[in-house]
Amino acid sequence: MSGGLYSMDAKDFDKTLDLTQVKPYGDTMNDGKVQLSFTLPVLCGPEAVEAAKQLLKEMGFNNPLVVFYQELTPGYTFFNCYGSTVHTVDFTSIYVPKVESTVMEMKETDEYIRQNIGRKLVVVGASTGTDAHTVGIDAIMNMKGYAGHYGIERYDMFDAYNLGSQVPNEEFIAKGLELHADALLVSQTVTQKDVHIKNLTELIELLEAEGLRDKLIVVCGGPRISHELAKELGYDAGFGAGTYADDVASFVAQEFVKRMNTKK
Repeated sequence: MSGGLYSMDAKDFDKTLDLTQVKPYGDTMNDGKVQLSFTLPVLCGPEAVEAAKQLLKEMGFNNPLVVFYQELTPGYTFFNCYGSTVHTVDFTSIYVPKVESTVMEMKETDEYIRQNIGRKLVVVGASTGTDAHTVGIDAIMNMKGYAGHYGIERYDMFDAYNLGSQVPNEEFIAKGLELHADALLVSQTVTQKDVHIKNLTELIELLEAEGLRDKLIVVCGGPRISHELAKELGYDAGFGAGTYADDVASFVAQEFVKRMNTKK
């Protein structure tokens, strides 16, 4: 990125770009072209296709086109569609809360901890509640990490404990206390009916009831987790899709130093 909030290449490519009225780009600037797919609980056939087109119009799309449709199971039809949206967004007014830390690579984070803390940080992670998925917590915690980003177990200046999945919040907290954790990392993959919100909220409430919330750095992550949501639920940070152990380890180290300096 260069020149601020948008790509200079896009601006130079077409002078009609207006960041206060941004539309999707397909073939030409401002054409609003969008591809989307969805399933309707209706029998596959011409009526289903017409229903999909009418739905697209209600959603604000001109010239709706169903390019592919198929019965998934009797009574359910899948659609792949195109259309041109009439809506725009003011890109210049957008503000997204972000984690306030500098992302460092593993060796940089280790050296930062050596220089500023002088001991290993203890991190305990788990997929809590009924969540049986470990892919998220493993990507952050396990030594091999994910996509070329080593997990926290490989860091020299972290003692990392991955408790796996389906760990009740009470047991998670108890294990954190037993291991003298500096930080708790919570992964939530299952989000049906917002079960992740309930589980994440319960953890914070338990920590607050025990007078432990301010004594621990508490971080959550998952496909539907944002930093904004995490802060609303009482967490110190939230990490969604596209983040790695580098992001989490850097934040934990810098947040610990920040709290250390505040106490002085």
